[in-house]
Amino acid sequence: MAGLDRVGIDGCDALREALTNCTDPLTAIEEFQLTNGILLPSLQPALPFLDLHGVRRMEFHLSVVEELREKLLSKISELAASNDESKLQKLNDLLEKSFPVITNTELRPIVMGLMTQIPDIKEEYLNLILEEKELYEESSVEVKRQIWQDNQSLFGEEVSPLLSQYITEKEDLLLNHVFAAQSFFTISPKARRQSEVVQKLVVMVGKNLKLYEMLLNFLRTLFLRTRNAHYCTLRAELLMALHDMDIHEICSIDPCHKFTWCLDACIREKYIDSKRARELQGFLDCIKKGQEPVLGHLSMILADPYAMNTICQSLMKAIQHCLNNEQMPRDNNDLLLFLRMLALGLNAWDLIDSQVFKEPKLDSHLIIRFIPCIMSFMVDDLITGIIAKMPDEPVPLLTNVSDFYKLYIRMNPLASIIAMCHTLHAAKVRSKMALCRVLQSMLRCENDRALDDVFLHTVVGYIIGMVDEFSSEDFCICIFDDFFMPSISKENVMRHLLRLLYHVYHKMPRKRLENLMTIIEPGSEHGEGVHTVYKAVQNKIATFQPSPEPSPEHVDSPLMSVPAPTPRPY
Repeated sequence: MAGLDRVGIDGCDALREALTNCTDPLTAIEEFQLTNGILLPSLQPALPFLDLHGVRRMEFHLSVVEELREKLLSKISELAASNDESKLQKLNDLLEKSFPVITNTELRPIVMGLMTQIPDIKEEYLNLILEEKELYEESSVEVKRQIWQDNQSLFGEEVSPLLSQYITEKEDLLLNHVFAAQSFFTISPKARRQSEVVQKLVVMVGKNLKLYEMLLNFLRTLFLRTRNAHYCTLRAELLMALHDMDIHEICSIDPCHKFTWCLDACIREKYIDSKRARELQGFLDCIKKGQEPVLGHLSMILADPYAMNTICQSLMKAIQHCLNNEQMPRDNNDLLLFLRMLALGLNAWDLIDSQVFKEPKLDSHLIIRFIPCIMSFMVDDLITGIIAKMPDEPVPLLTNVSDFYKLYIRMNPLASIIAMCHTLHAAKVRSKMALCRVLQSMLRCENDRALDDVFLHTVVGYIIGMVDEFSSEDFCICIFDDFFMPSISKENVMRHLLRLLYHVYHKMPRKRLENLMTIIEPGSEHGEGVHTVYKAVQNKIATFQPSPEPSPEHVDSPLMSVPAPTPRPY
């Protein structure tokens, strides 16, 4: 029982000294037992009875310690939950008396239980725990928070594996080849923030504002280092998870709380209506002079792919509204707000990196020329769709994309995003001609935005829904030759192509499928994931058996044997 000598109880050293200096060891042991045993007169007659039953004194004393320990821990919890004004003083006094036995494994839970209930532990105790790895690992998260808040590097080491796990899970979801439909945006915001990583981070932060700010700094730093927008997603999910738990100590301080709360409701509904659009605009417009850094926080919230997707869907509905009501884009306030929000999200990295917090201006050509160009595409698509349903009417060819369109999406990131939204819309409504017209142009998008995993995951999910079209050579040329193959050297592009093949191979012409599988066969320079998915596609193709054509149903009727009457000439 190590540590007892520090609180005035004879321990191992005292017993060793008594045995060393005695003349009769048995007498010395008996005296030690009488002095340090349980001083209860009524217990003495029972001890020999336990000896007769083979119960060792050590086992008996440990059982008593365990029982008393649980009762003491219960009393400590009751005291901490009480309204006693002096409870903190009592808890600190108990900790001061019991802390010396923290090295004793049997009594350590009592010390740990006390420290869990004390919001401001003495620094000397925290330092001693930090020096002993075993003590640190057994400490509760409440105690660790007090250690972390003054040790940023240690906190970073604790959260780093969780952040890596979070990014890995997001990337695995985007690259998973088994799901036919796009599954990334189908998970509700509340379900996303119930994930293991987010919940662990929330527990680690608790109500500690200093730890929350540290974690946000880590996310900003990693976002700047990697440009990975999933860190922006985690920033929003963390805040809303704290909101779900009513952690007002943090939510009331975070300047993005109300904006994120409103945007989270829009993401849940997959649409920003006019009422919520006015609320969001109010948050953006009320940023006063001296509060410009808030734009950096808001831009990171808007850079979240889930937020960007919701804004893009709302933008397409606003453009459709302009078409239905013969309205110019510049006269639609909701559309202009969505453009502002998209611009802020796209410029999040630049704002945070430069620390120049200024809302980016919208290029007039975007509103005056480019969006009308998208609107003309949508009108063409609608007219073509109507004519295609008419019998004996030749389907007119769609107009090709203009040179202005191709040049502008290469120069303007916001135009690229809008063009990608229109492409996803064409794929979603399964308009073959509309998709083939614009898909190849996506390779011209500024900074190769159309080769991002989020876009590829989504567009492939929609294209899989057009599986019957893959029997057409023209459609295969559009999807494979014009879009995927020019960028097949990128590993993520190959992963998404393999996912597409995994679900549509059975509709493709056999010769084209064989040639394509030969061309994209991975080599040693490709990662294990590519080889795994390629083998899965190969196995699926090799084991595919077409469904047999249904045989004509046999009709057992006597009328079948009656010859058909010969038609009489008129």
